[in-house]
Amino acid sequence: MKITVFGAAGTAGSRIVAEALNRGHEVTAVVRDPARTGGIPAAARIRTGDASDPSAVAALAEGQDLVISATRPAPGRESELAAVTRALLAGLHGTGVRLLLVGGAASLTLPGTGGTTVADAPGFPAFLRPIALACNEQLDAVRTTAHDVDWAYLSPAAELEPGERTGRFRLGTDELIVDAEGVSALSMEDLAVVLVDEAERPKHHRARFTAGY
Repeated sequence: MKITVFGAAGTAGSRIVAEALNRGHEVTAVVRDPARTGGIPAAARIRTGDASDPSAVAALAEGQDLVISATRPAPGRESELAAVTRALLAGLHGTGVRLLLVGGAASLTLPGTGGTTVADAPGFPAFLRPIALACNEQLDAVRTTAHDVDWAYLSPAAELEPGERTGRFRLGTDELIVDAEGVSALSMEDLAVVLVDEAERPKHHRARFTAGY
């Protein structure tokens, strides 16, 4: 499979690139800043590009089977996330290339609360609210923008940190996955496994899904 990854220099993106390469896929790793390629595996084809430019998206997706977007805006520029999503959809329109998006957990509902979302729960950290709202807008953009793209949106667990690749996790749809102690967590390594699994064996079409331990 030929896969283009936007945001390939990030902590999640670089792990997605590595996971896809380790499974034998051809990966085009896209970065905005060519100086930030040090953490990208050497086997990837590195390209410079901007996911907010539909023409660049179309060019970088040409001949590919799948695009994965793991982009994240800089602090203070969170509002750009939805715009980037619309640009990705515009660039992929008419190409037949599938899109997987790494989103956020804020719009997932909390178990046993009757529908309260993660972002609306008491004690949700104020410093996380800008990116949480941006991820909600990102999901709304992919759901409401007119396009013909086959997409899937991954809302990971609430705690997403570098860690161990276990390959053991649970999948869900709109409810936050928690363990017996009520903790919602997933390593970035397993996030990459979830995404490449979805790439290889698509189960979610024009839908959001989640993963956690």
